[in-house]
Amino acid sequence: MKKALILVDIQNDFCPRGSLAVPGGDEIIPVVNSLGTGFELVVATMDWHPPGHVSFASTHGKNVGDTIVAGGITQVLWPDHCVQNTWGARLAPGLDQKMIHRIFQKGTDPEIDSYSGFFDNQRKKSTGLDSYLRNSGVNSVYITGLATDVCVKFTALDAADLGFETFVVSDGCRGVDLNPGDVQKAYARMKDKGVTILDSGEVK
Repeated sequence: MKKALILVDIQNDFCPRGSLAVPGGDEIIPVVNSLGTGFELVVATMDWHPPGHVSFASTHGKNVGDTIVAGGITQVLWPDHCVQNTWGARLAPGLDQKMIHRIFQKGTDPEIDSYSGFFDNQRKKSTGLDSYLRNSGVNSVYITGLATDVCVKFTALDAADLGFETFVVSDGCRGVDLNPGDVQKAYARMKDKGVTILDSGEVK
């Protein structure tokens, strides 16, 4: 059985001083770096938004946390974040980038957001992560990153749907909790889908 470690959106804008800082976002970096030594294959995802992206509140003259309908689905509006080729879009300092074999960019379409590392939110396009893992012989994935209740959750749900044995390493994740309880609900939803939640000390 071949396993892969997936690092979800460990980028400056999701860490302290970033425009969409996840509380304690940088605290996962030592955990992730340590985990990486135990995996033959490590991949990372990155939000990589063009300016004026549909998910930005500023694009619509609305407030952060407001919702709109985009492409027939509800879109939560966020601060401008992870704009292509800016400081905020870079992988966080301290993250051992040498362990990363491949990076998959998402959210590149100005009209469609992409929480999952596998597909955009309308499931129109694949990032290529699924085929890359399959071609690499991977059948189980361990997911870490930011944020638990958004991109980690949707990446894990898609991984399970795609037939991967899926684990989320809880101390290698942090959540936004935009609405209090969102992180707990995310873990419950993932467990319902058959995702195993474990601590980094339990990774074998």
